[in-house]
Amino acid sequence: MNQVNVQVSIIMATYNRAHFIAETLSSIQNQTFQEWECLIIDDGGTDNTEAVIQPILEKDPRFSFRKRPEQYQKGLPGCRNFGIDLAQGQYIIFFDDDDIVHPQNLACCVAEFADPKVAFCRYQRAAFEGDFDYQFDYSNEYTKFAVYSEDVEKMLTYKLPFNSCAVMWRKSCFEQNRFVESLMFAEEWELYSRILASGVQGVSINKILFFGRKHYNSNTGEFSRRNEMRLVSKKDAILLIVENLNNRKMLTPTLMRFFVQMALSYKKYNLFSEILSKLDLSIGQQMYWRILYTFLPFRLSLIRLRKKLTS
Repeated sequence: MNQVNVQVSIIMATYNRAHFIAETLSSIQNQTFQEWECLIIDDGGTDNTEAVIQPILEKDPRFSFRKRPEQYQKGLPGCRNFGIDLAQGQYIIFFDDDDIVHPQNLACCVAEFADPKVAFCRYQRAAFEGDFDYQFDYSNEYTKFAVYSEDVEKMLTYKLPFNSCAVMWRKSCFEQNRFVESLMFAEEWELYSRILASGVQGVSINKILFFGRKHYNSNTGEFSRRNEMRLVSKKDAILLIVENLNNRKMLTPTLMRFFVQMALSYKKYNLFSEILSKLDLSIGQQMYWRILYTFLPFRLSLIRLRKKLTS
């Protein structure tokens, strides 16, 4: 296959996923949009991933396999930062090494960038378990809406979630922004909020273009089981977000209440006190948030009880 002009750089970190990655790469090869490169960044895996994908690498030069250099920290963020530095395309998208990509994924997203004001294209993601059935919706008709910087509040409170593999970005979004490599969970939540808060605008299309595989060993699965490393990372991401929004004068009362409520799950990490330490609050303001934090568990219990009695 002849090398094509690269418009989209797909960045895929991989670690011991030899049993899934070939299927994922096949779904990328089936894209209707052809002008892409796929940078596969190995994070020091010990299985036979490279051997499994070698036939694909030999037949399709759009794929390349790289080992993460030591100057990038081990983990997903370091691999993705390395990929960003290698990327040749004017658009960047992150795919995981165990998921399935809709054939129209790249084509739908690239089409939205015809509008020069669009800095990113967000789309819908679905989850699956076991074998994928490959029944795709090929319709070109879907609704969409604009997403603005002030929508960072909806993004952070999960009313408008930005899944790591469900957004295509202009490469220019990463000129001043990179993943925080010390984060081992919620790294995209932190970075994407930082980019959105910087003043860019984008579009969200109502079409499922990515299918995430649910399995026990995923980062999300480990977080759900309260893995210590993932929990600490989420706590650190919250603090970075609070500090950034506060500096930009974008830390709204709604967001502050949201983070105060989240802090209830991180009592042993003193998250609430650390949040307050990031802010220049008056004594009165500090008292307000401390009182809210103290009585919030009782209020939440009453809400749950009311729902139970009325259901």
